[in-house]
Amino acid sequence: MADNRRVRIVCIEDEPEMIDLVKLILSRKTDPETGEAQYDVHGASGGREGLDLIQQVQPDLVLLDLMMPDMDGWEVYQQIRGHDSTKELPVIIITAKAQSIDKVLGLHIAKVNDYVTKPFGPKDLVSAVEKVLEKSMSN
Repeated sequence: MADNRRVRIVCIEDEPEMIDLVKLILSRKTDPETGEAQYDVHGASGGREGLDLIQQVQPDLVLLDLMMPDMDGWEVYQQIRGHDSTKELPVIIITAKAQSIDKVLGLHIAKVNDYVTKPFGPKDLVSAVEKVLEKSMSN
């Protein structure tokens, strides 16, 4: 990034272990010139907490689980898209809902920026994040 600011990412996920895994994977991605971490990942353990965190952090990207007890991911996604301040915010769905119909709904109907199914490999996550960020920053 031109301003050397770390990319802020909010991960909304009801499993703390998954938030830790995402943080671990993304913290290993470093700037080749400085060696510093490129991503600053903030975790929220549910939909409502995630929406609050988005307002506080003003992230560059949201990683969103679909199946959460307090508020499902589609509700969170609709609220993100419903606010002027966040309607352009890139969202990657990360979910165990791996059926192709779910992916079609997410990518083509709801227009999420990407869809990663659990379990995923570190390279899958990093490449999805890089692809979505590159596209959003070139707009």
